[in-house]
Amino acid sequence: MFNLIKKDLIIQKTQIILFIPLIIFLILFARDISPIFIFLVAGAYISANAYVYDGMVESNILLNSLPYTRKLIVTSRYIGAMVYMVLSMAMAGAVLYLFDYSYDMMDMAIAAGLFFIFAAIAFPLFYILKPAYIGVVMFIGMIALAIGFQPAARFLERNLITITDFITSLSTTMLYLSGAAIAIGLYLISWIISQFIYQRKVF
Repeated sequence: MFNLIKKDLIIQKTQIILFIPLIIFLILFARDISPIFIFLVAGAYISANAYVYDGMVESNILLNSLPYTRKLIVTSRYIGAMVYMVLSMAMAGAVLYLFDYSYDMMDMAIAAGLFFIFAAIAFPLFYILKPAYIGVVMFIGMIALAIGFQPAARFLERNLITITDFITSLSTTMLYLSGAAIAIGLYLISWIISQFIYQRKVF
């Protein structure tokens, strides 16, 4: 499994070189952008690129000719995505710190939760959609998730009194733990769905 996870770094050498310049670009030219969005982009960068690349070169045909089960291929994708998310966010945090861009650990935690939700929706679609549409879905989904997070929270606060009263009655710790549990739960469900789709996919 380690080799399957490592291959994403090997085949994406060129794209990974652009990672830090992308973060710097967001810092310099979008100074007012939320650090949550920057961490979300950083966390999804390698994993999403891996899906796009595999779709373009049809590497799944090669993978299925190697001594790996389909279950192991999908599992390496999901575990690898978590590993790359942590490493990428840590690197993005270092770049933000060097450029004196203010953020806190809660920004990283929220971005991680949004990444799990984004991945839970996007990863199964990557096994269904044609390569030409993967990049579009990835980009639109990530932007919508990052931009819509705060407006959605404000909408809930104004219009769903019962829900917001219940949420505000929770302690901060319980609130964040609940959010983390939901995001991780969706990710695990997505993992199962992707296994189901990939087992039946014809290459």
